Amino acid sequence: MRDAIVRLDKAAKAFATPEGRQVKALDGIDLEVGRNEFITLLGPSGCGKTTLLQAISGFVELDSGRITIDGEDMTDRPPYKRPVNTVFQNYALFPHMTVGANVAYALEVAGVAKAERTERVKAALQMVGLEGMEGRLPRQLSGGQQQRVALARAIIARPKVLLLDEPLSALDKNLRQSMQLELKTLQHELGITFIFVTHDQQEALTMSDRVAVLSNGLIQQLDTPRTIYDHPASTFVANFVGASNLFEGRADGTTFVTNDGAPIQLASASAAGNATALIRPEQFFLKSYTDAYPAIDVTVEQIVFVGSSFELFGRTAAGRTLVAEIPATQRAAVGALDTGAQARWYYDPAMVHIIGGQAEVVA
Repeated sequence: MRDAIVRLDKAAKAFATPEGRQVKALDGIDLEVGRNEFITLLGPSGCGKTTLLQAISGFVELDSGRITIDGEDMTDRPPYKRPVNTVFQNYALFPHMTVGANVAYALEVAGVAKAERTERVKAALQMVGLEGMEGRLPRQLSGGQQQRVALARAIIARPKVLLLDEPLSALDKNLRQSMQLELKTLQHELGITFIFVTHDQQEALTMSDRVAVLSNGLIQQLDTPRTIYDHPASTFVANFVGASNLFEGRADGTTFVTNDGAPIQLASASAAGNATALIRPEQFFLKSYTDAYPAIDVTVEQIVFVGSSFELFGRTAAGRTLVAEIPATQRAAVGALDTGAQARWYYDPAMVHIIGGQAEVVA
């Protein structure tokens, strides 16, 4: 990447377990993060995403490898000498200090004059929608407001890179969704590189320019949210990011034959060999809008209303369980279905994604 601001080369870190084993949190990771990019580190607990964030901040020392930020080697540089700031999950505000004092703390430590501190605190609070709240204490704020204070405190020192360690996980669903959009807007306004850690797939897809999916200390796929979702590189990524219907079998031209003998039609020829076919639940529909669309016959086992859509659970003649997600606008078609009855679930061959290799078991 020509304009990378953060580079990790063969970053490795292992931790000792109580049993005396070594667990690789980072297994020789290479990563480049672009200037002004919003990149998300996504993965299950224990995948290495927080260790990677802490290595960039300097709170974790690598066993081997290098970290550079804006062309300078940071591998052995202490946290306070790195041009980064971190927003933590628990906000880490000083409870006895006002909002203004919390936000101004880094500037005060750096010896910035009081008049300039006052102006920069005012500007930072205005940017996060908290203007006029300088005199309040953290306990007088809601969770969302406290999160905004933590953001203002992090950006006031004008870091080159802002690290965010699951900062929205403690918020309720509606506030969390609102803050996702606000964070993305703020990042564009600031022009600062954001490296965001989450285990929430929807959050990663909503906010990011690119997503790095991690597992077992390795980056399994690094790409745009749409590519990660529509064209996962492995069955681990397909299973972890969104819901999936996976069919193990063999591809041959424009036909994929599952291991239980069922054919799945493809829009274009695929290389012959063992593979896995992916059909997302929302890619099924109950009515064929053209005679060309193929279908899978299922026995409907359960119909679940989830507000904006219906989740349908069905079983094929070979015993395979499938899931379809049908928009609530098609409630009439869903209402015509009965549990225990036969149904045809149609799909567009152009939406079938072929993944090389057999399906992996996701822990």
